[in-house]
Amino acid sequence: MSAAPLRITPELLRRAYAAGVFPMGDSTRREEVLWFDPPERGILPLEAFHVPARLAKTFRRGGYEVRLDHDFRAVMEACARPETWITGPIIEAYAALHREGGAHSLEIWREDRLIGGLYGVSLGAAFFGESMFSRETDASKIALVHLAARLRAGGFELLDTQFVTDHLARFGALRIPRADYQRRLAAALRRKGDFYRFAADSDPSAVLHSATQTS
Repeated sequence: MSAAPLRITPELLRRAYAAGVFPMGDSTRREEVLWFDPPERGILPLEAFHVPARLAKTFRRGGYEVRLDHDFRAVMEACARPETWITGPIIEAYAALHREGGAHSLEIWREDRLIGGLYGVSLGAAFFGESMFSRETDASKIALVHLAARLRAGGFELLDTQFVTDHLARFGALRIPRADYQRRLAAALRRKGDFYRFAADSDPSAVLHSATQTS
């Protein structure tokens, strides 16, 4: 881990993620960024993605709208409120990558109000989840299920969560050694995922099927 001055460009972000490294802002020195390559990495194996039964019931009730890349900056800013590592320079860097098509937001809306979502980086057939937020119960979890469905339908092979929280562990997230992560990353980068291939976001049953189907 080392401190480095900004400015972070989209190309620098792409090169860092391809090498297995990710940045986080420094809350005490707002113009600096820390770069991480932890000895253990969190991933969420798409082939073993699990939706808890209670959430599946909530999910099937619907009553929300899914939007992709509709307001990327708003998602980042919502994620930043409890997360001091998402500093202003980090938001600007990922917003620039988003404008180039390399970062995406998956947003949950209800009655034209953004109630939850997540964002991350797409590279090859790997998706690097950065952060998520909820303004209503289970909104971020609903976003995660939609993400898994979309990644599986689009041919993605790796969902990187960086770290494993209790929240993510309920869906099947696990920690793997750096060497194992690097092998998975290299394989995923040799292929191309399609983030927009899935087109059934309005059908909860189709989303659940895509997210949890076994090979």
